[in-house]
Parts: sequence; C-alpha cells; structure tokens
Amino acid sequence: MRRKRLVKIVLMAGAAAACLLAAGCSSLGYYAQAAHGQFSLLAQAKPIDDWLADPATSERLRAKLQTVREIRRFAVQQLSLPDNGSYKNYAQLQRPFVVWNVVAAPALSLKAKQWCFPIAGCVDYRGYYSRQDAQDYADDLVKQGYDVQVLGVPAYSTLGWFNDPVMSTFINYPDGELARLIFHELGHQVVYVKGDSQFNESYATTVEELGLDRWLQAQHDDKLAQAYRVFAARKEDFLELLLKYRSQLDANYESDADDADKLQRKAAIFDALRAEYQQLKVRWGGFSGYDRWFAMPLSNAHLALVGTYHDRVPAFRTLFRQSRDFADFFERVKALAKLDKPQRDEQLDRLQATSATAAK
Repeated sequence: MRRKRLVKIVLMAGAAAACLLAAGCSSLGYYAQAAHGQFSLLAQAKPIDDWLADPATSERLRAKLQTVREIRRFAVQQLSLPDNGSYKNYAQLQRPFVVWNVVAAPALSLKAKQWCFPIAGCVDYRGYYSRQDAQDYADDLVKQGYDVQVLGVPAYSTLGWFNDPVMSTFINYPDGELARLIFHELGHQVVYVKGDSQFNESYATTVEELGLDRWLQAQHDDKLAQAYRVFAARKEDFLELLLKYRSQLDANYESDADDADKLQRKAAIFDALRAEYQQLKVRWGGFSGYDRWFAMPLSNAHLALVGTYHDRVPAFRTLFRQSRDFADFFERVKALAKLDKPQRDEQLDRLQATSATAAK
C-alpha cells in the first residue's frame, strides 16, 4: 500500500514539475508547499485499527473512530460510494484546519477569482497548508484591489489519487455532521469535472444530504435525528440570510450608479447583514456557531462561493428522483459530466425547472 501511494506521489510530482515549466518559477513555492503538505499528511496517518488497538487512545477518540467505521461501511453498502482506502486511516494534526483557502473577488463583483491546476482544473480558491502563507498571499491580493477571505478548511478530497484520512480537524464533529462530511468527500471521488466548481460542489452537497437522510433513518435514534434537524434548520436559516444579501449586492453592482455610490451601498448592505445575523442568533437562543464567519471584515469574497455549493442542488435532487438508486444516480451524473459545459448547464436548467414546477 505504501509503495502504491509513493508511486502516486511521484506521478503527481512529475505533473507538477511539468506545470511549473509552463507556468514559470513563480509557481514553484506554491506547488512545493502543496506537495510537502500532502506528503506530510499521508505520513501522519495510521490505520484506524492501530489507533483502536493502542491503549493510549482516549475513549472519546476510540468511540468516534468506531463511528467513522460504521459510517464508512454504510457509505459503501447503502449509498454505493467507493469501497477504497479513504477514511480508513486517522491523522492527528497539530493545527485546527488541514488547509486554509484564499477566496477573492473584485470590489464590485461577486464573481470569484479562479486559479487553475493540473489535476483539479480551475477552481475558485487557492489552498495553503500554512495559515500564515495563506494570509501573506491574501494580503498581496488585497493590495491588488480584491476583496479577500481566508477560510479554514477541515477536510478535502484528493479525488481518489490518495487514500484520504480521517483527521483531528473534524473527528469531534457531531455524528450527523461527521457522516455528512464523509459522504460529501466520497461523492467527489465518484464524479468530478475539471473547471466546473458549481457542478462538483452542488452534486456533492446533494450526495451528502440524501446520504445523511438515509443514515439518520438507519440509526433509529430520535435524539440524534432531532439534534441534526436543529442543526439543519439553523444552516438553512443562515443560507437564506446569505442568499438574501447576495441578491442585494448583485443588484447593486449591476445598477447604473457610479462606483462611489456602489461602494457606499455595498457597505450599507454588509452592515444590514451583520445586524440581521444578530437577530437570527436571538431566534436561535444565542447559538453562535456561525460567529467565526463574521470574525473578519465582511466582503464580496465571503459571498462569492455561496451559490457554488447550493444553486444546483434542486437539479441534482430531481435527477435522483428520476434514478432507481444511488448507483443509477451516479451513472446519470457521470453522463452529465461527459457533456461540454453549455450542454451540461442546459440539462441542469431543465432539471431545475422540473424541480421548481414540482414545488408549486
């Protein structure tokens, strides 16, 4: 197994080297930190069986790892997700997040800046294994006039190139959130389209939501199900709040006002967003789980990716209803993935329209 992983590392290093020859030396530092970070992560991961057999493993961690094994088994047997080495190892990291993503958007637009890579294609973020490296890069973008957010990320998918480990950055999530995250990341291993972040993330979000519904039903645990319903309701409230103000910002940027007026209106919209969030917290009984999102000054970068994860979910849910089961759903998504983007978007538009009609 280690030999196979080493071969993959060598292959990826070769791909990165080829890219560097084309992109120039300015990319050398970025790809070096990415390769070092991924290799270090794999080196720290040990089989879950080893952690369970170690008497030094805490009872809390032991219970969580057992839960992961059950979630992993369910993913394969009930959701037709890949039966491979992912989420069968555990890595104890000495940092709160595995990577930090830099997201950027122009001062008067919600269109995210894109970065292109050899394997993932073009995506709306740039990841760093060091928070300081991410912040340094973000500071450079701010000097160029971009709105920027540095976002800590607890997990990511290597799209099957490596056996993605369970990590300390998310192992202590509530069980429902733990299952949701694993289903989402395994979904990326089934289907991934280079350069189409909205397709990839909306599809994976659909997999996590549908998978979690089935997993919760299989647990026969009313307390667990109720806890997740509360979490999901808050998440939906928060998403609706963001979409409301994203729409206001879009209207502002597309208006005929001059740039100075647009900037003034932008500041007022973000002030209103902060104020309404405080009202939402009161309705939630003081729950502060989204405070971290507001920790930095709000900007277009905070809202640039909101639609990426959710806008196409109704279309994928319609496609699932048209499918016999998860395996058939994945085959239908793969067929969409093979189309060029205009054709793919046309098919998703039709599915979206079907979903809207059914909701009336």
